[in-house]
Amino acid sequence: MNYPLLADCRGTNCRNARSASSTPARLHSLSRSFGGTALHCLSLLVLALTGCASHFDRVQPIRMAFFDGRLSEAEEHVDKLLKKRKGERDVLLLDKAIIELASGRPKEAEQHLRKVRDRFDELEDFDATKAVASMLTDDNARAYAGEDYEKVLVRAMLSISNLMSEGGDAGAYAKQMVDKQQEIIQTVDEKYKDEDKDKNPVLAFKQVALGPYIRGMLAEESPLTLTEAVRARVQVANWEPKFRDGQTDLQRCQYEVPMHPGNGALYIFTLVGRGPIKEEAIEPVTQIELLLADRIFNCFANRNIPPTFAPVKIPRVVNFVPVADCVSVNIDGKAVGKTATIVDIGEMAVRQQQALYPQVLARAVARRVVKKGIIYGIEEVADVQKDSLTSLAVMAAGVAWEASESADTRCWGLLPDTIQVFRVELPAGEHQVTLRPSQRQGDFGTPAHTKIMVREGRHTYLLGNLPTSQFVGKLLTAPRELDEFSE
Repeated sequence: MNYPLLADCRGTNCRNARSASSTPARLHSLSRSFGGTALHCLSLLVLALTGCASHFDRVQPIRMAFFDGRLSEAEEHVDKLLKKRKGERDVLLLDKAIIELASGRPKEAEQHLRKVRDRFDELEDFDATKAVASMLTDDNARAYAGEDYEKVLVRAMLSISNLMSEGGDAGAYAKQMVDKQQEIIQTVDEKYKDEDKDKNPVLAFKQVALGPYIRGMLAEESPLTLTEAVRARVQVANWEPKFRDGQTDLQRCQYEVPMHPGNGALYIFTLVGRGPIKEEAIEPVTQIELLLADRIFNCFANRNIPPTFAPVKIPRVVNFVPVADCVSVNIDGKAVGKTATIVDIGEMAVRQQQALYPQVLARAVARRVVKKGIIYGIEEVADVQKDSLTSLAVMAAGVAWEASESADTRCWGLLPDTIQVFRVELPAGEHQVTLRPSQRQGDFGTPAHTKIMVREGRHTYLLGNLPTSQFVGKLLTAPRELDEFSE
C-alpha cells in the first residue's frame, strides 16, 4: 500500500482553479454581446460555482496545529469554520471532539459525538433534493452522511469518551458499535445480492473487534457477568485473529480468575498515528473515455456538447506511515509491555473506499452527462447554430462549468491510524505510569507520565493520543482520584 505524503498546499490545482474561475467573467461579457439569455444564465451559474479552496485546504491549519500539540489553536480554527461552513459542520464537530478528548474534556467530546451520530443516522434516508443539486454542482452539495467506517468509529469514540468520564454508558455504546456494523453489512449485502459473489463489497466490511473488547472488559469486572465476558472475548478472537492478546484474554476469562486478591486491572487505550484523510484525485481513464464519447456524439448531432477537457475529480483515501508502531508501558520504573492494535482504521478506510469506488465514479460520470445534456438543451432552446461563435461560447462555458467541480474531501480528519490496547494486573494502590512511543528498533521520543490509583477488584482506565512522535494533550485517567498529580 502506498502512503503519499500530505502537502500543505496543492499549488498546481489551485492555479488551475483560479484560471478556470477567470473564464466565467469573459463568458459573461461575451454572452451580453450575443444577447443570449440562456448563455447569460449559464455564465452566472458557472461564476457562482467556481472556486479554489476545498475542505482539504480549509482544515489543514486544524490538522497541523493538532499534530504539533497546539490544541487551543486547533480548536480556534474549528470554531471559526463552524460559523462559516454549514455543509462541513458534522465533520468539524468530529474533529472538535478529538481535540476535546485530547484536552481532557471527555464529557464535551461525548456530547458532540452524540450529535453527529444522530445526524448521520438521519441522513441515511435518501435526499432527492440534495442529489439533484449535486448533479448541477458536485458531491459537496450533498449533506455529508459519513462514510460507513466513520459511522462505526463515532460509536467507538463515544464508548471511549464515556469510559474516561465515568458515565456508565460505555457498554451501551459498544453494543451500538456492534449493531451498526451488522446493519451496514446487511444493507450492503442486500444491495448487491444479485451481483456475483466476487463483486459484492460486503467482504470489505469486516467486523471491528473493539466493541466486544470493551463489553468483555466491563463484564470481567463482576463475577456475575463472566459468562458474558467469555462470549465477548470469543467474538474478539474470531473477528480480529491478528490481535495479539485475543487468545490470552479468552484464556483468562475461561480458566483463570479475572483479578487476583489484592489486585486491580489497568486498561490502557492509545490512539496511535495519523488516520486516513481524503484528497482530490483525477480519474484519467474515465476522462479520456468521456472525451471520445462526446467527440463521437458531436460528429452526428445537430448541436455541440462541451468536450471533456476538465479532469474527472474523485476523492481518494490517503494513509500515512505511522511514526510509532505502538506504545511502550512502564509502571513504577519497570517495563511491563507494549500496546497491541485492535482496530486498524487506515485499513478499514482503504478497504471500504475500494469496495465503493464504482459508486463514486458512477456519480461523477452521471454528473458530467447531466451537465452536457443541459448544455445541449440550452442550445436547442436558443437555436444556437453548430460551430457558430455563440456555440463556441456555450462550449467554453460548459467546459468551465465542468472544471468548477471539486471532489468531496470531507472526512473525519483527526482520527488515529490505529486504536491500541494493553491490560496489566497491578496491586491495589498508587502507581506511576510512563508511556513512550515505540518502534521495532526500540523506544524513542518524549515520554508521557501520569499517576493512577488502582482499586482492589476494579478497573482503572488510561487514554493517550500519539499522532506522531510525541503525545498530544494530556493522559486521561478514570477514575480520577489522582488527576491533580498528572503531568
